[in-house]
Amino acid sequence: MSSTQSFARARRPEHKQQRREAILAAARDLAQREGVQGVTLAAVAAAVGLAKSNVLRYFGTREEIYLALTAQEWQGWTEEITARLDGFAAGQAELAELSAVLAGSLVSRPLFCDLQSVLATSLEQNVGLEAARGYKRVAVGSLDQAGRLIAARSELTPTEGFELAAAAATFAGMLWPVAHPAAVLRALYEAEPELARACPPFRPTLERLIHGLAEGLPRLRPARR
Repeated sequence: MSSTQSFARARRPEHKQQRREAILAAARDLAQREGVQGVTLAAVAAAVGLAKSNVLRYFGTREEIYLALTAQEWQGWTEEITARLDGFAAGQAELAELSAVLAGSLVSRPLFCDLQSVLATSLEQNVGLEAARGYKRVAVGSLDQAGRLIAARSELTPTEGFELAAAAATFAGMLWPVAHPAAVLRALYEAEPELARACPPFRPTLERLIHGLAEGLPRLRPARR
């Protein structure tokens, strides 16, 4: 029996879930090797031995595959933040330390950063309502969890923790393609070092942006009357 026939005949919910997970695993592997933007639906289908039409039985579009993968990455990132902040006592993390933790957790998850870089401009643009709803529930739930954890370990409130975590992920997505330029730009920067200022180092720049926002959030609280 071919892999295409096997996928097409999956009927039980657990079998369908196995198929979805196989597609996501293939998409993850391809993105880690080629970059998210470089992966086509045809490449994902080939990686799991399917026709594109069979992949579309499980995900409506290529973007839905990568939106589901982004949801997995949100959960993984939140788990990593939890582990990294576990060593801090309640309310004892300085904002500089907190910023370093958030930056380090993002640096260690390059796929998440790559996904964030194309999330709003691509992955959220060609998906169905149910796929969008499922994704947003996971993303917002992860940010809620991160916000509460940040608040428990620092002087920030849960709302400020949510905002800081959301901004950290956004900063990472904005910086990722700039700090990891295409080959032609790398050659240009090597030939003309004065232009390399347009290519900021990823981690220190990210950490500085996160720290700046973390320091500013308490100062923006409404004055008590």
